[in-house]
Amino acid sequence: MTTSLKQLLVHLDASPQAAQRLEAACRIGQAHGAAVTALYAVTPGFVELPFAPEIGPGVAASLQERDDGLRTRARAAFDRVLAAHGMKAAWAEVGNDPIMGVFAQQALYADLLVLGQAAPAEKRADGVPADFVETVLASSGKPALVLPYIGTSSTLGETVVVAWKPTREAARAVSAALPLLQRARQVHVLSWSDEDEAVGGEGLSLGGYLQLHGVKTIWHQETQEPDLLGELLLSRAFDLEADLLVMGCYGHSRAREWVLGGTSRTVLRSMTLPVLMAH
Repeated sequence: MTTSLKQLLVHLDASPQAAQRLEAACRIGQAHGAAVTALYAVTPGFVELPFAPEIGPGVAASLQERDDGLRTRARAAFDRVLAAHGMKAAWAEVGNDPIMGVFAQQALYADLLVLGQAAPAEKRADGVPADFVETVLASSGKPALVLPYIGTSSTLGETVVVAWKPTREAARAVSAALPLLQRARQVHVLSWSDEDEAVGGEGLSLGGYLQLHGVKTIWHQETQEPDLLGELLLSRAFDLEADLLVMGCYGHSRAREWVLGGTSRTVLRSMTLPVLMAH
């Protein structure tokens, strides 16, 4: 049985990387027959400006002009990508701040989000919070394909690495990735944890689950999870020439802030290949 994607939601801003995200979404959409919606979500300039009594209408007009310029640039890139791919997609905009809450709400109606790794601080796109990806993942509960800031190869999902441990986050990531796994040339499963040994008889397992869905796997079973798992995952993915990593996103809430776990934080900070994550 083949699982399919029907709705993709892409985050757009005015950065060059936004066009790469839309291109990736168009390729996936064409392969799976999925609808693509591009949601322009950028914090307005006046929100980021510290309050000061001397700020007058001239400053407000200048900020509005800047915001309009960013939106125009993003819309032009949107039109160019669609023309190049010969594909239709919907354009939408977040009208108010906070943008992450609105984006997360829209994400509820998508099968897969296409987001971008946070850029280095000195190159960060105007109006995009540094914690955009992790906040949207945590708030929406929806899986996301996160693309690296440095760009991606021409392939996506031909050789896939699945980082597996028997947790709900990893299980959700695998379920969300099924449409891509079923079309992959190779699927490697990296695991540092045994399946539930407390179950006797013919219990369930990830290998059996994937086999029932038509996914053939190559297993790499380790005995003990290393301390620097994030670095090791990225290293193994590189060695296996993978063009997609599938993993759970771990973290916890602390005083209105979403705090990533060590492995998730490392991967999102240092990733050089697309990563499909689910919280």
